[in-house]
Amino acid sequence: MKKVLSILVFTFFFLNVQGQENGPGNWLIYIGSKQLNSKWNLHHEVQYRNYNTLGDLEQLLLRTGLGYQLSSRSNFLLGYGYINSENFIGNVNDQITIEEHRIFQQFITKQNIGQVSLQHRYRFEQRFIKSDFKTRFRYFLGMNIPFKNSKYYLSAYNEVFLNGESNVFDRNRIYGGLGYQIGTGVKLELGYMNQVFETTSRDQINIITFVNF
Repeated sequence: MKKVLSILVFTFFFLNVQGQENGPGNWLIYIGSKQLNSKWNLHHEVQYRNYNTLGDLEQLLLRTGLGYQLSSRSNFLLGYGYINSENFIGNVNDQITIEEHRIFQQFITKQNIGQVSLQHRYRFEQRFIKSDFKTRFRYFLGMNIPFKNSKYYLSAYNEVFLNGESNVFDRNRIYGGLGYQIGTGVKLELGYMNQVFETTSRDQINIITFVNF
């Protein structure tokens, strides 16, 4: 645990040294799941996304949903998300606030190949942005590799976003990180993510807490 805390302190120091213009973005993420009974679970999630370091808000994302366990390795969930985005206008420093309400359906299935655990997530979103209505499909492939006789593990994923409109490709996220199993149902990850858009790309440092109870 001391090693993990040291890494987090170094990361925040690194982000501040980089400065507002050159530093990577920083995402603070909490993902929780409450098991209601053997079949039903309640998902809850908070993401605080910054353009650079803390205090430079890019997006606040709140997400919740009710899931149903189809089997020991598959889950269907119906959810709702609220997203508050602070978008820059053109090449100037002026920002505009955009609110989005999102309904989504997702199916998760898990599998193991030796010690490697894989997760496939298929998510379909209906997005209400001011007077616009958009749809989007997302496919997420995640992988966890535990260290032998250790609470540490490696984490990686790739997620592609496809719009239901004419510009089909929306973005692709590639992530790699180091995780630590703090206790039963609680994990902490520190990772790097590259987000590729149609004409640009961005880097993010992600700090993620997973809580299952």
